[in-house]
Amino acid sequence: MSVATYDGPISDPKYLDWSEHPITFSRADQWSDNPYLGNFPLVLDPIIKDVRFLKVLIDGGSTLNILFAGSLEELGLKKEDLTPMDSQFWGIVPGKASLPLGQIILPVEFGTMKHFHVNYVNFLIADFNTAYHAIVGRQALAKFMAVPHYTYLVLKMSIEKGVLSLHANLNVTNNCEEESFTLVEATNISIRIQDCIVTLQVIPPEDLEIPTLEAARASTKSREFKEVVLVPGNQSKTARIGANLDPK
Repeated sequence: MSVATYDGPISDPKYLDWSEHPITFSRADQWSDNPYLGNFPLVLDPIIKDVRFLKVLIDGGSTLNILFAGSLEELGLKKEDLTPMDSQFWGIVPGKASLPLGQIILPVEFGTMKHFHVNYVNFLIADFNTAYHAIVGRQALAKFMAVPHYTYLVLKMSIEKGVLSLHANLNVTNNCEEESFTLVEATNISIRIQDCIVTLQVIPPEDLEIPTLEAARASTKSREFKEVVLVPGNQSKTARIGANLDPK
């Protein structure tokens, strides 16, 4: 887990934009020379409870806020600290539904020690790990009144002092993408193996047996043949053809 123990928010003024104007986006927000605009996810490093997580996916397309099992351990929390739930969710593991370990409400902080925004987010706790420490979805973004921009990889939200502007780290984002592809490939192989196991369980055992002897080939003795002389007067030049063939 790539996390940093909390010792106060990291201050980096170049990532901040203070004004009294509403949230807007322009070419001035294109802070990097990324040639693949829109290809990368928006990954930020908020503080959850008292730990700064470096790989938190900002997913405006998800209705869920998810914290993964390893992150729960980093926070020093156990399953006993969670509120039980029995609703499954889809879309994290390809082709497979997941049952959360439970849910918990935790404080999430974006920004720096001087300029920040804190709100409480209800997380579902997944019983597995991914390339990310957590996923912040639409519900949390609505509470923060935050607006993501996936072309510029920027998240903006209004605070008392103006507009807080947070930029992704391209190195972290790229590493998360590569790790996600690896996990998806491994998951797909695992699913195919499981499908094969399920299929084998319904095939009759006798159909799975490999014969020790080759099946006898059909005998040709019962077939009727006739000899045809190829060269008149030369009985050594003959050919065998089916006796039931049409004379033509």
